[in-house]
Parts: sequence; structure tokens; C-alpha cells
Amino acid sequence: MAENIIIRQISLNEIDQLQKIGQQTFHETFSESNSEENMKSYLKEKFSYQKLTEELTDDNSEFYFATLDNEVIGYLKINFGESQTELKDNKSLEIERIYVSKEFHGKKIGQLLYDKAIEIAKEKNTEYVWLGVWENNLRALRFYKKNGFTEFDKHIFKLGNDEQTDLMMKLKLDN
Repeated sequence: MAENIIIRQISLNEIDQLQKIGQQTFHETFSESNSEENMKSYLKEKFSYQKLTEELTDDNSEFYFATLDNEVIGYLKINFGESQTELKDNKSLEIERIYVSKEFHGKKIGQLLYDKAIEIAKEKNTEYVWLGVWENNLRALRFYKKNGFTEFDKHIFKLGNDEQTDLMMKLKLDN
């Protein structure tokens, strides 16, 4: 299956597909652990056309789709410089989001998106890659630890009116 997956950068005219996969995968990942009200509030704010347009037109952010037979099955969002959600270090790249449709979990799609992020980080000569992972998202924590990330800090992530703890993790790159 992985050999048929295409990873490609998203353009602004694909905002509908980005909104759809973004809302779908976030809901699949977190709806069981959060109130419906908080989920609706977060999805409405973070995946609005206005917010996605700002992010897609930001020179320091890039989105990539994972597609199978022209169907979007996952996506990646990375940030550089001032567009990083924290740190804002010019020597780093932030992986803000890697999400894959639930039906494709365990099929190495997340690894392909992750590999793309690392490839870009190396092309840009960044010294390290960092990200935040919800402390209760054990699947994601295992994935990043397996790929060599180590925890270096924590921060609060607001989902609606619920404050949650994200573990901040980083990976030093050998360029």
C-alpha cells in the first residue's frame, strides 16, 4: 500500500479537502476524550476558511497531503521561523500536525508524512525538529519516541474551555 501513496504539497485551491481531512482526523483522534461542545468549538475555530487561508498563504508554513488513488487520507503541517507556535527558533522546524484517517492507521502513512517533514528540515539545514503531543495521546507518543524524539518541556493546549497538557519533544538532526 505505502508504495501507492503520494505525498504532495497542498495549494490554496485545495482548501475544501484540507478542511474536510483536518476536521475528520481531529474528530477521530480526540472526540472520545473530549466534550462535544469543546470539539465543535475547536474545529470551528481552527479549521475555518479564514484560519486555513491564513495558514496556507503563510510563507513559513507548509501543508502536505498523503493521497491514495487521488483520495486524501492524511496530512502534514510544518512551520518555520516566526510561524512556529512556540520557540520560533530559525534553526528549528515544528511539526504542528500529522493526521491520518483512522481506516489507514497502522499502514505507515504517518511515517511517510513524518519522513517528508524530516527531509524538508534537512534541506533547510535546521538543527532540530520539535513538536507538541497531548500527554494522553499514547499512540502519537510511542510513534515519536520510536523516531528518536525526547521530551524537553510541557505546555498547555486549550481545547474549547479545557486546558490540557502537551508534552514538547525534540529531535536533533545530523545534517
